[in-house]
Amino acid sequence: MASEHGHRERAPGEHGHDRDEIRRRLNSGPRVSYLRDWVYGGIDGAVTTFAIVAGVVGADLSTRVILILGAANLFADGFSMAAANYSSTRTEIDEYAHIRDMEERHVDRFPDGEREEVRQLFAAKGFRGDDLERVVEVITSDRKRWIETMMAEEHGLPLVRRSAWKSALSTFAAFLICGSVPLIPFLLGAPATFWLSTILTGMTFFAIGSIRSVWAPKPFWMTGIETTTIGLVAAGVAYGVGHVLAGIAA
Repeated sequence: MASEHGHRERAPGEHGHDRDEIRRRLNSGPRVSYLRDWVYGGIDGAVTTFAIVAGVVGADLSTRVILILGAANLFADGFSMAAANYSSTRTEIDEYAHIRDMEERHVDRFPDGEREEVRQLFAAKGFRGDDLERVVEVITSDRKRWIETMMAEEHGLPLVRRSAWKSALSTFAAFLICGSVPLIPFLLGAPATFWLSTILTGMTFFAIGSIRSVWAPKPFWMTGIETTTIGLVAAGVAYGVGHVLAGIAA
């Protein structure tokens, strides 16, 4: 539906197409998002901690055991995930630096070959004749633009890179926050602690899934239900395993 000014209403996350807005957005450059790190850490934190809670309850062990194992999981597993995310992001950064260094050498040493690569890349996009030669001339007339074009078009690498530290901290923070939720009823000594923990954890899964809808082509309720289902199935498996092992050890 059009607004009073004749512009279509935007969906969440979409940008406008007013001339001034376009200029401001492009001048500010692309933004780096750490949302996937939060979702990644949040889901894993809630799943693993609640799985421990479900497993211990299934084994009919004490609240003290739940809190000890839950706290150990929060910090040990959370740090492990953050370290793994740091390493994987750092690897992406190192890979980018390595390939960029290679492209810089090739542009300096084999300019004709690199110019031909640009020509073939844009010929594959449908450019022909004078238009193709003009594109090649414009791109290769600026060394920085030339190299960045090769990084994006030949190697498919993004020009904007995420910080390894911010990725790791986002994952760790989300893991701690969301992973603490299943333990809250046990810390407070609330009645019907396991069922209250289940409800709170389910709400957390739904909230995390809803956040995914920011970039997923699905409504928030669908991604919320999807994430909730995955998390509770994992918890159900843990509860069943704990119950079976408790019977075997009895």
